[in-house]
Amino acid sequence: MVSPLRAVLDTNVVLAAQRSHHPASPNVEIMDRWQHREFVFLHSLDTLAEYAEKLLDPGIPATEVEAFMHSLARHGELVSVEFFHFRHYPVDPDDVMFLLCAINGDASHLVSYDGHLLSLRPFYANEVTICDPLEFLTACRAAAPPVASLPAAAPFSA
Repeated sequence: MVSPLRAVLDTNVVLAAQRSHHPASPNVEIMDRWQHREFVFLHSLDTLAEYAEKLLDPGIPATEVEAFMHSLARHGELVSVEFFHFRHYPVDPDDVMFLLCAINGDASHLVSYDGHLLSLRPFYANEVTICDPLEFLTACRAAAPPVASLPAAAPFSA
């Protein structure tokens, strides 16, 4: 299935999905939808390094982190960051890599729980939809059938 949705997920969304064991978690559903290729998961070398560092930090087993990183490298889309100009700079320097990835990767969505990143919405409304996970999940559900109707994907399978 080809999807027009192209998303950059902030580390807090990926981390929330990894920590959640509840099947109704919106973050788990977002990752399931990616596993079913309902959207393109965009990442850059900087965001990959951030994911690896932050996922290992809270004690998630290294094997799970390795499986996620392998799956992302194989099934995500690596974005080459060539354009570095911002109309409005993020307050939090950690948000720069996600915004650069979204702009350079022609993302439809930049998904985060981070208030600083979400506050950039009005400045980038013409380039990318900066939203929280529930807003992104609404867009995913509108674009594709519910995950429950699809065969289950193995978590972070290659």
